[in-house]
Amino acid sequence: MRFRHPDGSTVHLAYCTNVHPAETLDGVLAQLRDHCEPVRRRLGRDRLGIGLWLAKDAAHALVSDPSALRGLRTELDRRGLEVVTLNGFPYEGFGAEEVKYRVYKPDWADPERLDHTTSLARVLAGLLPDDVTQGSVSTLPLAWRTAYDDDRAETARAALRTLAERLDALQELTGRDIRVGLEPEPGCTVETTADAIAPLTAIGHDRIGVCVDTCHLATSFEDPHTALDALTEARVPLVKSQLSAALHAEHPHLPDVREALAAFDEPRFLHQTRASPTLTSVPAGGATIAAGLRGTDDLGEALHSGALPDASPWRAHFHVPLHAAPAAPLTSTLPVLKAALTRLVGGPHPLTAHLEVETYTWQALPAELRPRGRSQLADGIAAELTLARDLLTDLGLKELP
Repeated sequence: MRFRHPDGSTVHLAYCTNVHPAETLDGVLAQLRDHCEPVRRRLGRDRLGIGLWLAKDAAHALVSDPSALRGLRTELDRRGLEVVTLNGFPYEGFGAEEVKYRVYKPDWADPERLDHTTSLARVLAGLLPDDVTQGSVSTLPLAWRTAYDDDRAETARAALRTLAERLDALQELTGRDIRVGLEPEPGCTVETTADAIAPLTAIGHDRIGVCVDTCHLATSFEDPHTALDALTEARVPLVKSQLSAALHAEHPHLPDVREALAAFDEPRFLHQTRASPTLTSVPAGGATIAAGLRGTDDLGEALHSGALPDASPWRAHFHVPLHAAPAAPLTSTLPVLKAALTRLVGGPHPLTAHLEVETYTWQALPAELRPRGRSQLADGIAAELTLARDLLTDLGLKELP
């Protein structure tokens, strides 16, 4: 979906296909048929943007076979779909029964991460619509924190500098400006937008920046205006933003709230949980994640270990549907998303032109909230995109055909 900003520029809205992951190119083609085109039809659109997730094997097939890449581009056009952004965070296995910590491997100190991201950039250069010259790829925010030391940090920085050189060469070769954004995430070396500023200013390249995920932003209790203003002041490129909402519990000490939270403690994904940093005293044994912020690596740990203070709100890294907040006594951080979007595209000029709805946890929701079959999933994704569209038009953007 495309929108005209009041300044005359185009803002793109897509949804991320990691919600129905596939590891192979054949699986990606099936996604377009079984999921993406039905969502487009529900929205009554002639054209729908999708943020493709391409696993290692699918990306390799496309970058090593020009005819396969042309075939994918043809299939996108045939089904009324377009791609300006890729999700390059998960490397493989995102559809496994247990993902958890595996999603952070390989990290930016491993050569496979550089090779994979380079492949994604080359693929995206071949998939961009004819009238679009800039594409974006979101990626792992360097590494999971426990796997990172000074040597690996320097290796990661060197890899990103090499990537920048390759993106420059790609632009010279194809005329396509592909940018890569580190996606701050709780528990990673770059947990917050503030954490991203130092490594990215050290690299100092306009094709390497940040992807702001509004669920992650909220989970870490970052104020969106403060965070985005700091990125702007530091001249860190805002490559893209993923529109998502976290799980919020206002009173986690209450038994009914803990029972409701427990329903979201599931075995597939990691649901990093943070307590509001307003509390000044914390129980012994709680892990310090960032200045003033306490957290655990997963929701079950927060509920059962006593590691978090429970006299102030908790937020969990669980991407809940944008249009359907959990039932009381829980809610979502949709207000944080709205505040971020106001700053992202509500000003005189957009801070980024690429927005992507990313609720990949539909099938990880409590059983009574999960979609039953493809049709209900398509209905839910279409409803999320409708909400995002309405937020954009309320900010003065005009939906384009």
